[in-house]
Amino acid sequence: MINLKGCGLGLRSDFLLDVASSDFQPDWWEVTPENWMHMPKIYEKAFEEAVLSRPTVAHGLSLSIGSVDKLNKKFVKQMKKFLDRYEIEYYSEHLSFSSFDGKQSYELLPIPMTKKMIELVSDKVKEVEDIIQRNLILENATYYYVPYAEMREVDFINEVLEKSGAKMLLDVNNVFVNSVNHTLKAKKFIDEIDKSKIAYMHMAGHYFDEEANMRIDSHGMPICSGVWKLLDYTLRQIDAPVMIERDNNIPPLDVLEEEYIKMSEIVKYSRGRIDA
Repeated sequence: MINLKGCGLGLRSDFLLDVASSDFQPDWWEVTPENWMHMPKIYEKAFEEAVLSRPTVAHGLSLSIGSVDKLNKKFVKQMKKFLDRYEIEYYSEHLSFSSFDGKQSYELLPIPMTKKMIELVSDKVKEVEDIIQRNLILENATYYYVPYAEMREVDFINEVLEKSGAKMLLDVNNVFVNSVNHTLKAKKFIDEIDKSKIAYMHMAGHYFDEEANMRIDSHGMPICSGVWKLLDYTLRQIDAPVMIERDNNIPPLDVLEEEYIKMSEIVKYSRGRIDA
């Protein structure tokens, strides 16, 4: 279990300079290291004050753990320096790939759900952990096409976690989006995922693309009722910290505070129901 309590929020430059003067402070922050490694000077002091005043988790974008390329050890060493500098104990990434032949796309692309990929990812997880001297946490990603699938997503993830020893970042919105797009049962995924591996959870928004007839994981919309309901269902089984991730169309901090309060109330209600 990750050593966090309460609820978190993704820290973004859009409202960073408002944090110090705001009455609202989340229980903990999540930051995207690639966005802060070379930040403008104007943000440095505010960023340091924010992340050192609250427990902070790092959530990366470009590790590309599922790439057939060799691990970019130079990048991982840079990541360790960032984590050490800001005293960040936890580092999560996506169970996907974003690079090929040394070129970085910064897109979270789906990986084959195969036994061979389980071996590849597990070996890379151990390489990463040897360098960063921390556990790696892997997030279930959204996907719109899966090449060469030999097994169900939940079975693939469970085997990766077991083989690699990694922990899991459970993105509730991603479970919902995948279940709708691929006519799966979101609650069944929650029922079957290895709950002992869950480090923390994400909540986010998405939109429906009428032309593609798909839900698109945008992280740029308010959280919909279906995802809130799935969170409530999930919290009945999984006792883990949960946070809001908003990456696009980022509203003012006070608007995010409203969603945060709603999430906190759902968490408190679910915890109270379990403890009763």
